[in-house]
Amino acid sequence: MSSRRQGNRETERSEQRPSNLMEIQNTLRIRAAWLYYVEGHTQGHVADLLGVSRVTVTRLLSQARQRGEVTIRINAAIAATVELQRKLERIYDLNEAIVTPMTDPEADPTRVIAASAGSYVSQMMRDNMTIGVGWGRTLHAALPHIEGRRLTNVRVISLLGGIAQARRFNPAEFAWQFAELFDAEGFLIPAPALVDSTTTRHALLEHCGLDQILSMADASDVALFSAGGISTLTTSYRLGHLSEAERCSVMEAGAVGDVLYNFIDSNGNVLDHPVNRRIVSIDLDRLRRIPKKVFVSGGAEKLAAIRATILALRPTVFITDEVSARALVEQS
Repeated sequence: MSSRRQGNRETERSEQRPSNLMEIQNTLRIRAAWLYYVEGHTQGHVADLLGVSRVTVTRLLSQARQRGEVTIRINAAIAATVELQRKLERIYDLNEAIVTPMTDPEADPTRVIAASAGSYVSQMMRDNMTIGVGWGRTLHAALPHIEGRRLTNVRVISLLGGIAQARRFNPAEFAWQFAELFDAEGFLIPAPALVDSTTTRHALLEHCGLDQILSMADASDVALFSAGGISTLTTSYRLGHLSEAERCSVMEAGAVGDVLYNFIDSNGNVLDHPVNRRIVSIDLDRLRRIPKKVFVSGGAEKLAAIRATILALRPTVFITDEVSARALVEQS
C-alpha cells in the first residue's frame, strides 16, 4: 500500500471521528436531560444509568439548558425513538407516531407519555378550534405540561359523562381544567358515564338535551382521548362504578379494554353487550368521523386495548412510550 493511499485513509478516519463523537455527545446530552427533567431521576441515578460520572451529568444538563434544548419540554429527538415512530406509522397506518424515551421497562410510563402529550397539545392548539376531550390518568398528568394561553373562539367538549368515584381523574374535571388553560368555552355532560339502564340512557339523551352536547362533538376539529385496559382493577375510576361481575362479563364477551367507556374486542369492534348500551358517551362511529384524532396511551397492561383502539379508530396521531411502542411493533 502506498504511503499516499494510507495517508488518505488516515485523513478519512480523522474526519469521521469528530462527526461521530458529536453525534454521541448530542445523544448522551439529550438522554441525560430526559432522564433528569422528565423521568425525574436524581443526577446520581442518571450517571449510573448512562455509565458516566455525576460531574459529567451536571455538565451535560448545563449544556442542554444553554443550547435551548431544555425549556418546559425537551426539543430534540433520539434516533432510536424516531425509528420506532416510523415503524408504528408504517405498520398501523398512522399519520404521525410520537414515541417518548423510557429507560426502565418496568416503570409506569404515565409521566413520560404525559410530558410528550402536553408538548404536542401546546403546539396544536389555535384560535377558532373545537376540541372534544376524553379523560384518564395519562391525560390528567399531561395538564402541567400544557402551555396555556388566551385563545379566541375555542370550544372544549367532554366526550363522555362523569365518574363520581374518580375525583382526580374525572372527565368533567379534565375538560374544565383543559378549557381553563386556553380561556375556552367548556361543555360538560352532566350525567354519569355509565347509567343503570338503557331506559335511563335514552331519557337523558333524548329528553334532557345531552345528545345536543354530543352532537356538538361531531363538529370537532380534534378529538383527544386515551384507552383503558380491563384485565385488572388498578384504575380508580372502575372501582365501584363498573362492578366486578360486569367487568368479568364484558371480558368473557371478548373485551380487551375501552375507549371512552365503549368496550371493544381485540379487533376493535364494539361489543354487543348490555354495559355498552348503558353508556353516556360519544360512540365510536361518530368519533371516527372527527378529522384529527390524537390518541394518548401506553403501558403493558393496556397493549391489547391500545392495539384494538388503533384498529377501531385509525387515529391521526398516536403518542406513547418506547417500551409500549416496541411491544406493538413486535406484535404486528
